[in-house]
Amino acid sequence: MDGVVLAAGEGTRMRPLTADTPKGLVEVAGHPLLTHCFEALLSVGVDRLVVIIGYRGDDIVAHYGEQYRDTPIVYVRQDEQLGLAHALEQAQSAVDGTFVVLNGDNVCRANLGDAVERHRETDASATLLVEDVSRAEARTTGVVMTDDEGRVTGLVEKPSDPPSTLVTRGFFVFESAIGHACALTQPSERGEYELPDAIDLLLSAGHRVEAVELDGWCHNVNEPSDIDAVKERLGDGVDR
Repeated sequence: MDGVVLAAGEGTRMRPLTADTPKGLVEVAGHPLLTHCFEALLSVGVDRLVVIIGYRGDDIVAHYGEQYRDTPIVYVRQDEQLGLAHALEQAQSAVDGTFVVLNGDNVCRANLGDAVERHRETDASATLLVEDVSRAEARTTGVVMTDDEGRVTGLVEKPSDPPSTLVTRGFFVFESAIGHACALTQPSERGEYELPDAIDLLLSAGHRVEAVELDGWCHNVNEPSDIDAVKERLGDGVDR
């Protein structure tokens, strides 16, 4: 199973730390962000890492080389950062069969394996790790609607009156159908190809999409202050 890490972004909100360093190499609790991502993916059984690189991508290649802990690494370049669906479309030639995706700025101590297991048990085309948040937070992001069995019925971006308080937490399990959906996705109002739009296309085409609720935590490292927040969550401040 391939593990895709989305690490092409410039990380402007992390400046000055990313002025001359890619976000994936910013140190968090003793390790670069990408090392946290790689460890999370290895824990769910991936046997190859596919890293989407863009801003200062050569620095990432130089740091990790061709493998991480005996696991091969393939690098895919996203020269223009046009959204997550666009990034996944670039990766399609590098993945084979079922694959997992983790946002490259996430540090997770969570039940990622449960999402992989649910995906396999249900023959889904996509499975999303989701968390139940406050209505205030739900208004600021995309929400996921599900039925009583946890099957996804739709996604809504930044609703003023949220029909759900479930939000994605940056970990996904996909089949190859997502690549076709990403290729068909149209630019959003901000000019990017959005992953929720691609997942909506899967639903419209009759594909099964599942959701697994987060047990544990996933923290997006978007700003320098998030580094201290992750250290606090890890307890002693250093991930060993």
